[in-house]
Amino acid sequence: MLTGVIAGAVFTSPAVGSILAAIRAVAQAGTAGTLLIVKNYTGDRLNFGLALEQARAEGISVEMVVIGDDSAFSTLKKAGRRGLCGTVLIHKVAGALAEAGEGLEEITKRVSAVAKAMGTLGVSLASCSVPGSRPTFALSSEEVELGLGIHGEAGVRRIKMATADEIVKLMLDHMTDPSNASHVPLSSGTSVVLMVNNLGGLSFLELGIVADAAVRSLEGRGVKIARALVGTFMSALEMPGVSITLLLVDEPLLKLIDAETSASAWPFLAKVPVTGRKRSRAAPTEALEAPLSTAAGGAASKQMVLVLERVCTTLLGLEEHLNALDRAAGDGDCGTTHSRAARAIQEWLKVGPPPASPAQLLSRLSVLLLEKMGGSSGALYGLFLTSAAQPLKSKTDLPAWSAAMDAGLEAMQKYGKAAPGDRTMLDSLWAAGQVLQAWKRPGADLFPVLTNAVKSAEAAADATKNMEAGAGRASYISSAHLDQPDPGAVAAAAILRAILEVLQDQGV
Repeated sequence: MLTGVIAGAVFTSPAVGSILAAIRAVAQAGTAGTLLIVKNYTGDRLNFGLALEQARAEGISVEMVVIGDDSAFSTLKKAGRRGLCGTVLIHKVAGALAEAGEGLEEITKRVSAVAKAMGTLGVSLASCSVPGSRPTFALSSEEVELGLGIHGEAGVRRIKMATADEIVKLMLDHMTDPSNASHVPLSSGTSVVLMVNNLGGLSFLELGIVADAAVRSLEGRGVKIARALVGTFMSALEMPGVSITLLLVDEPLLKLIDAETSASAWPFLAKVPVTGRKRSRAAPTEALEAPLSTAAGGAASKQMVLVLERVCTTLLGLEEHLNALDRAAGDGDCGTTHSRAARAIQEWLKVGPPPASPAQLLSRLSVLLLEKMGGSSGALYGLFLTSAAQPLKSKTDLPAWSAAMDAGLEAMQKYGKAAPGDRTMLDSLWAAGQVLQAWKRPGADLFPVLTNAVKSAEAAADATKNMEAGAGRASYISSAHLDQPDPGAVAAAAILRAILEVLQDQGV
C-alpha cells in the first residue's frame, strides 16, 4: 500500500527534513515518482508542501493529494474538510494503482476523484489526553460528542446518550443529508465500502455492535454494502469513540480495494509472506548544504545572542499559559511547542556563536525551528524566517527590516491560508508589520516605530478573543467555545516584546 511513512510527535506534523528524507529514500530506490498522501490539516499541508517544493528543486518527481473526507460540517470551513479515516482507503487505492503500473500523473488524478466520493463522521464518549496534558474537552455521562476530529478537538455538537442503533442512524442521516455541504450522495441501489473505525478506546465487541447497526441501517435505505471493514485504522490515542466512513464504489474501484497487498494490518488476508521482505531502509545521505559564514564577534553578534536568550526565557515562562489558552481551541500544546523551540535555540547557542549576518541568522533559525519545533507553528515560523531573510541579504537598514517583515507575512499567508482577522498568530504579526511600514520613510527612528509596533501586536493578540477562527485547527471549533486570546498570537507578540526590551536595554 505505502512505500514509506513519516511520523511526527503526538498530534504534530512531521518535520520537513523527515519528510524530505523519506522522499529521497523512495527516489533513491529507483521509483518513477512519489505521491504524498496528506490529511487536510494546516501543519501537514505546510510541512509536506515545503518538502515537496524542496524535492522538486532537487529534480525529484513528486505530487501531492490532500485528503478531506470529514462530513461533520454543514457549511464548509475556509480550511476545508479535515482528513480522517477515509485516507486509509486512498492509501489502498493508490497502492493498487501503483502496483498495476499506472503513472504518477494518472494515480494522482484517479485518487483525487476517489477522495471526492467518500465521507467520514466520528462520535465519542470522551476526549483523549495528550501525554502530560489534560483532556481537551469534557462530557457528562449523558452526552456524546458528534463530528469530532482525530486530534482531540471538540465536535460540531453534543447529543444525548442513546442506543447504538439511534446514534448510528443519526450519524448516517447527518452524513447523507443533501443540505450538508460535505454529504455523501447516497440513494437506493448505491454500492459502498463501509469502514467502521475504532478511535482508540473501544473493544472489538463494541465495534461489532456499531458495524451491525450501520449495516442494518444502510441496507434499510436500499444501499448495497460491497465491502465492510471493521477495526482500528486511524485512532486518536485512547479516545472511546468510533468513526464511520462511506466510499461510493463501482466495479473498477472495488477491484482496487480488493487488490492483493502484503500490508499486514489490512483486514483482507495477505497472500504473500511478510517474512524475508525488506521493511526498512537506511536513511539516505543528506544533500550537502552550501557553507554559511559563521563570522561572529562584536557588538552586533553579542546583541543577537542577548535577543535570542531573552526570547527563549520569555517563551519558557509562558509555556503553561499558552497551553491553557490552546486547550480551548486545539490540543493544548502551543506552550509546549514554543518551549521546545526555545530549548532548541538555547542548545544551539551553546554550540557556538550565531552568524553575524542577519540574513544567515534568520536562515539558520528557520532550519532549526523546522526541525525541532514541529507542528503548524514550526512550519509557519520557518516559512516566515526563510522569506524574511531574503531582503536582508543585500541591506540591513530599517527599510530592509520592514521589507523582511513583509516577505515573511506574505509567505505565511500563501501557505498557511490565514488572513488578518482569522484568529491566528498572523494577527499580531500583521499588526506589527503595518506599523513597521514607517521604517521605509526617510529619517524614520528605530525605537518609536518598534515600540508602537509591539503595542499594536499585543493589542491585536488580545483582540483575537473576540474573533471567530477562520484558519488553523481552531477554525473547527464553535465560536461559543473561543473566549480567550489565540495562543499563537500571544506568543508572537511576546517575542516582539522581548526583542524590543533587549534593544532598549542595550541602547541601540
